[in-house]
Amino acid sequence: MAVINCPSCKKKISDKAKTCSHCNISLNELDSEKMQTIEKINRINKKQRLMNYSFIAMLLFCGGFLFMYWDNVEPGTWQHTSAMVCAVIGFILYIVIRAMLLFTKHKK
Repeated sequence: MAVINCPSCKKKISDKAKTCSHCNISLNELDSEKMQTIEKINRINKKQRLMNYSFIAMLLFCGGFLFMYWDNVEPGTWQHTSAMVCAVIGFILYIVIRAMLLFTKHKK
C-alpha cells in the first residue's frame, strides 16, 4: 500500500482508497476530462491566492509611504525607519509575487 497525493486537494491518501478522506472526491470515477477540470480549478485557485498576496504587498508598500509622508516623519526616527522597511518589503514582495503570477499564468 503506497501513499499518493489526491488529484484534487493534493493531500496524502492511500492508493487503495475509493474516495479522498479530505475532499470526498470519488477516485474511481476520475477520467481525463475530470482530471483536466480539477487541474484548471487548482490553477485558478493558485492565481487567485497570488493575486490576494499581491494586493497585501501593495498595501504594505503604499502604507509605508503614506505613513512617512502624511505624518511628516523626521529622517532618523524609528517611525521613518519602520515606514521605509514597510515600503521596501512591500515593494520586493510585490515584484516577487507578480513574477510568480506571471510564471503561473504561462505554465500549462
